[in-house]
Amino acid sequence: MGSRVTIRDVAAVAEVSPATVSRVLNADERVAPELRERVLAAVERLGYRPNSQARSLRTQATRVIGLIISDIQNPFFTSLVRGVEDAAQASGYSVVLANSDEDLGKEQQYLRVAAAEQMAGVILSPASSSRTRIGELVHEEIPVVTIDRRIAADVDSVAVDNVAGARQAVEHLLQTGARRVGVIAGPEDVSTAADRLEGYRAALRAAGLAVDPELIVRGDFRIDGGHRAAARLLDRPDRPDALFAANNLMLIGTLDAMAERGLTAPADLLLAGFDEMSWAGFAPPLTLVEQPTYEIGRLATQMLLRRIAGGTAAAEHVVLEATLKVRASSDLVRRAV
Repeated sequence: MGSRVTIRDVAAVAEVSPATVSRVLNADERVAPELRERVLAAVERLGYRPNSQARSLRTQATRVIGLIISDIQNPFFTSLVRGVEDAAQASGYSVVLANSDEDLGKEQQYLRVAAAEQMAGVILSPASSSRTRIGELVHEEIPVVTIDRRIAADVDSVAVDNVAGARQAVEHLLQTGARRVGVIAGPEDVSTAADRLEGYRAALRAAGLAVDPELIVRGDFRIDGGHRAAARLLDRPDRPDALFAANNLMLIGTLDAMAERGLTAPADLLLAGFDEMSWAGFAPPLTLVEQPTYEIGRLATQMLLRRIAGGTAAAEHVVLEATLKVRASSDLVRRAV
């Protein structure tokens, strides 16, 4: 007796992806009639008979959404994940969460698993805007929506206006009296880092101030990276009179570096950051650019579900507003210039 005919055998004969074969076998209306005919002809020619247990598992898998985030330790994702889960469950989908830990290798592994398991779709916070690859999902016709960061592929995305948010924070520091604002920027190959750095530069230009490259130090969106970057700025003989940290974890690293040097905000310098966190536990409370994280997750899931249902419109890019919340770390009492 020969070996059992598989879905991949049918896909090869029909010249389609295994995902398309699976959709035809599950009576998915998204499949074009011409492709459906090719698949059914291949099924008849090869004498393919679905394994009932495997088919049941595949049917369950199509009700699963993969959510791959870049750093599970970042509080930014807490409310976002809840937004994804609430929207998915309301439509009868389950969510599988994975953490790439800002590691391209781990990210690729999880994307490979999502493709192999034939998940209905994937929501992705990319580890890199330039090096993240979703080719396996595209090949398997699994829709993708990116959150927070952009990638080169033309897929749906949900993010905030990072340029405007950062610009608003730095303009606030300048309006409060700062003139030498240092920035702890993020990694070069991450779109949010590039946008927030552009917002910093735009605020300085609007105030008629030169952009001093010596006041720009890159971190890695982690606490340790923020600590190292802040230390470089704080140890300068011409120390900045204000600091803007481009994400919440680097802001924590900045606070550590300040504490080591006996510096406080706003007495020694003004301080602001990007991304919400549990600021109530910090003294003084921190000025932050806050994102509508729950809404990002909810909208991304709704967009993904439309794709899963067969939506074929051009990729949609939703940009939400971020909000500056001024608190005591950038005291509103105007300082002498």
